[in-house]
Amino acid sequence: MNSPYLKESHHALRKQVREFAEKEIRPVASELDEKAEFSVDLTRKMGNLGLLGLTIPEKYGGQGKDYLSLIIAVEEICRIDGSQGSTVAAHNSLGVGPIYNYGTEEQKNNFLPKLTKGDQVWAFGLTEKNAGSDSRGTETRAELKDGYWHISGEKLFISNSTSEMSAGITLQCITDENENGTREYSSILVERDRAGFTTERIRDKMMWRAGDTGKLIFDNVKVPESNLLGKRGAGSRMMLETLDSGRLSVAAMGLGHARGAYEAALQYSKERKQFGKPINRFQAIGFKLAEMATKIEAARNMLYHATWLKMEGYPFAKEAAMAKLFCTETAKEVADEAVQVFGAYALVKGNEVERHYRDQRILQIGEGTSEIIKLVISRSL
Repeated sequence: MNSPYLKESHHALRKQVREFAEKEIRPVASELDEKAEFSVDLTRKMGNLGLLGLTIPEKYGGQGKDYLSLIIAVEEICRIDGSQGSTVAAHNSLGVGPIYNYGTEEQKNNFLPKLTKGDQVWAFGLTEKNAGSDSRGTETRAELKDGYWHISGEKLFISNSTSEMSAGITLQCITDENENGTREYSSILVERDRAGFTTERIRDKMMWRAGDTGKLIFDNVKVPESNLLGKRGAGSRMMLETLDSGRLSVAAMGLGHARGAYEAALQYSKERKQFGKPINRFQAIGFKLAEMATKIEAARNMLYHATWLKMEGYPFAKEAAMAKLFCTETAKEVADEAVQVFGAYALVKGNEVERHYRDQRILQIGEGTSEIIKLVISRSL
């Protein structure tokens, strides 16, 4: 595909990831979804391909690629399977991203090399029972005593948090509160093997059934004071800045799902015959496909432009929000139309369009609901 934002290295990466997704993910995606099974083997293969440290510099074990490379990789994986795409997107943008962006040199050297090899993943702990769209609804608390943070609370709907590959999490916690109720929020790195840190995998999900999503409980978990990420009291700002970049990867997931659903519908429309000719020859179907292709093209250009702004050091929060909104809403519309093209066949498990239809639905909720994203955009106008 032609785009002023794409270099030869991007085309080469796309080809590499697409071949991997077709060869390694497509044959097992339906079975993993049906069994709701997180695949350690497949995740390690993605790690071996370098997909779990794409934007981290080589000195910390990463690939040293630009952010558009991550967007392309997530897009290509979600074209086949959202569960595997969610693992890669969450680990890169929300997992290792904050450690690299805000960590001390000691923290980077201690954590990042372990997280870029493909043996471990890292989680991002913002969401709680009463903290979602309102990121300051956090109730998890951390008290500093004798050189240790003592952490108590719960986190919910956390990606990459319960499997044997999960190495830990970056938590937003309340670290102080004055008499008038004003709270101080900080971010703390918590390793999985700390006493009092327990996890529970969330099952029976409609979407990302082969992804690892969990509920986490912290019962007086102790970590060293040095595990504080960035400055004390800067936790909320760092978490929200991380979400700006994360929205680009969620947009890439939407673009990937839209492409996967559209390509499947296009191929089926050429093979399915009614009234003596392929159904894509009928205007009703042809117009659907034309609208789907147009929205995908618009979504791709919006996403790549927002990513370019980030890479060039320009303000990009508004454009990231716009890309997240448009790409994820496009995924919803395209997946729905793809079901209509397939008809009843798309309503049966095992059909890839049925899986795209389910998997894309989280994208209008995660990392900012469509309603909150519109609020973000409107405030910047």
